[in-house]
Amino acid sequence: MGEITIESPAGSAWPSIEDAKPDEEGGPIARVGFNYQDEIAVSFLIEMLETPALLKVHCETHDDVVLLRQNGSAQRSAEFVQVKASEQDKLWSIADISQRKNGKVGTSIFEISLGRDKHDEASTFRLVTLRPVVSGLEPLTYPCGAEGRSFDTDEMKAISAELEKRFPGIASAKGNGSSCWLENCFWDQRHSEQAVCKDNLLRLIQLSAREGRPLLPEAVEVLLQELRALAKAAGAAKWIPDRAKKIVERETVRAWWDQRTDDLATGAAASGGKLASKMEDAVLPGEVIGLAVELRRGYAAASRTSRYLEPDEAERLQRRVQSEVMSLRSRFVAGQLDLSGPEFHALCLERMDAVNAERGANVEDQSAFLKGCMYDIADRCLLRFARPV
Repeated sequence: MGEITIESPAGSAWPSIEDAKPDEEGGPIARVGFNYQDEIAVSFLIEMLETPALLKVHCETHDDVVLLRQNGSAQRSAEFVQVKASEQDKLWSIADISQRKNGKVGTSIFEISLGRDKHDEASTFRLVTLRPVVSGLEPLTYPCGAEGRSFDTDEMKAISAELEKRFPGIASAKGNGSSCWLENCFWDQRHSEQAVCKDNLLRLIQLSAREGRPLLPEAVEVLLQELRALAKAAGAAKWIPDRAKKIVERETVRAWWDQRTDDLATGAAASGGKLASKMEDAVLPGEVIGLAVELRRGYAAASRTSRYLEPDEAERLQRRVQSEVMSLRSRFVAGQLDLSGPEFHALCLERMDAVNAERGANVEDQSAFLKGCMYDIADRCLLRFARPV
């Protein structure tokens, strides 16, 4: 395979990853089946909450995900993340990352990854895959700088020699070759979307506990849905005209986390005191708020006594309400519902009526129970009717 180089711009200055328009925007155009990638993006949003070193997360700009980091006073780094969700049922090999599309130069996974090295920030690279690697590539699954990644080891020498053989003299726009890529590339094996979801859930539970605002899994799942909606919206936005929507900053996520965990912790400690304020935030009239409070009280009474509903039926309806409001709120946060607060509240009520109607005409009407359950969820700060900011 021939040598590949990219001409440098005039002078020695390279554009920042913050300013350069992406070369292509295929991702935002084709967003079907990206749940795995979105969940990976959420894991990095959580990392922003965990560490101040991760400043920004780009969703589908110069790569599937780009992570902008600042470690101490050192130069900022940009980590270019390729997420491979559609894979063959086999182990990854050097041949896989070297395979070109229709034999065209520059189209292999390796060439594309190294080709990202053309910005002012120091470049690092990551491949996220569902399938593990062959034993010969295992050193790349160790953290960068680990002893097992030393170029003195036989394994790294073999990987380096194979890449040089396949791509002799290859260099990025900044003049860095395959050895630079090997030194700075981390192969991140995430074996299933479900595993990533569980890990994200656990990390948020642990983070809330460390910060003195411990949350139950039910509340954390709501926050995860909001993060997923944020990642989806960022991925779907176009660089022009919505560049700011594609770059999620740590300050934004941190402010959201602090506010939401405070709401949830306060709501859990003082059930019954949050519903009115949440509805006021959505600019709902006083009489509607008063009726909502009464419905929540009626639901609370019905939940404590067995004469209204059989326990299994009550639990089934509660789970259905939780599922419905989570879906609606996620679409609202993602910008898929162009509604005001009162309009969104009305839509939620309509869905409760629809759920009740689905039960059939020959069963007892439970619309008040369903709506009371919805308002109880809002009272516990797990649902908000106000338009997302």
